[in-house]
Amino acid sequence: MDLFPAIDLRNGAAVRLLQGDFDRQSNYGDPVELAHRYVEGGARWIHVVDLDAARTGRAANRELVLAIAKAVDVPVQTGGGVRTALDAQELLDGGVERVVLGTAAVSEPELVVSLAASFPGRVAVGLDHRGGGAEVAVSGWERGGGISLASALERLADVPIAAVVITSIETDGALGGPDLAGLSLALTLTGHRVVASGGVRSAGDLIALGALGAPGRRLAGVIVGKALVDGLLTMQEAVSACATSA
Repeated sequence: MDLFPAIDLRNGAAVRLLQGDFDRQSNYGDPVELAHRYVEGGARWIHVVDLDAARTGRAANRELVLAIAKAVDVPVQTGGGVRTALDAQELLDGGVERVVLGTAAVSEPELVVSLAASFPGRVAVGLDHRGGGAEVAVSGWERGGGISLASALERLADVPIAAVVITSIETDGALGGPDLAGLSLALTLTGHRVVASGGVRSAGDLIALGALGAPGRRLAGVIVGKALVDGLLTMQEAVSACATSA
């Protein structure tokens, strides 16, 4: 199970939101320095989200995303505001290893098909949901996408994406534990690699995620943010816990 330590960007700084609420923000300083700390701690991936772009569709922090990708010697996965083929190409050509489409994957599913064919293994889809999967949220979680998690996964069944990143919005940034039941169900609903996001607060949570599975299936990765930046979990502890799922 790969570990993806997270860096969320807003107005050029590293931040964390509580349950996606832009009015409940914690600040964590220089994103490039944070990326370096993650790598020094043993990170093999970095997950970066442009929160401003996710909300508005405008690439507010794109130069910073690319600066992070250039500053570290591990692959960077990024999402937030990737709404067009040009957005994806600029990021991938600029040094990002994998782009994550969220809003565009719901509103323009044909774009995912096209990009997955053009950039094999470098396009993922992010499905952020509320109500136990009742509805996928879009536009920085400020609008409903009009589709359930199960239906969204079904629509992606034959699209050759690298992974699907599944976030339970109610757990995100809340440090209340991940949505184990929902993620376990998701593993039965899709054959794609699943990366979990939201709620991780301890090494025990990571071990529990690593133990989830359907027949022949395990989580491919997990995104961890607030627990790392708040010091509840060290990078070394997180890396070790994820390694136990191997």
